[in-house]
Amino acid sequence: MREIKDIFYNKNDNILQSLDVYLPNNDEFNVFVYFHGGGFKSGDKSDPQKFIEFLIAKGIAVANANYRMYPDAKYPDFVEDAASAVSWVYKNIHNYGKIKGIYVGGSSAGGYLSQMLCFDRSWLEKHNICPMDITGFIHDAGQPTCHFSVLEERKIDSRRVIIDDTSSLYHIGKDENYPPMLIIVSDNDMENRFEQTQLLISTLKHFGHTKNIEYIVMNGTHCSYVGAVNENGESVFGKIISDFICK
Repeated sequence: MREIKDIFYNKNDNILQSLDVYLPNNDEFNVFVYFHGGGFKSGDKSDPQKFIEFLIAKGIAVANANYRMYPDAKYPDFVEDAASAVSWVYKNIHNYGKIKGIYVGGSSAGGYLSQMLCFDRSWLEKHNICPMDITGFIHDAGQPTCHFSVLEERKIDSRRVIIDDTSSLYHIGKDENYPPMLIIVSDNDMENRFEQTQLLISTLKHFGHTKNIEYIVMNGTHCSYVGAVNENGESVFGKIISDFICK
């Protein structure tokens, strides 16, 4: 495994606008761009992630990205950062090997980011990329309505369910096609997260997007599987990602 740490995707020295690249030893590989969770208030690319080692062993590269967060950031800073990180990978990762495909995903707040990049094409279009240029998306336990931290920023009760242009649900149906995607949620997730994810699935189906969508309901609490291992000592989350990418 090769590691390249602290790549500043916005050409500045802000560590919150940087990413780490983990490369397998093979010369040809898929790349998974990952955004961590933490409600846009915590989390860092340096946090231990069991799934990264698993993916590297499977020959899949990982770009683990930071983004600006509260209290220093506000909406849409973190969405813009996510688009910039994907843009850097899309335009530069070929310098490290032959790329088979680029996948984008995240957990919790990171899942919100991957959803926004997938369903609101305006973010990637600022970098002359469109969602269909991405091989696939992995939305893990992301909030498809206005994120609770964005509601807090607006001084609105964070339990409110608001669907506006800050939510991925608002944008579904604008595009005729979406890349293949995997949507993950827990059966005992954060309050209302399972139900909102069901609405996301239902809305996609309502617009006829069913063929390229895989949906997994995990047992347990919010993102508890991300750091878990199975009976064989394998990363549960890593295996889910690997299985989706290898299809």
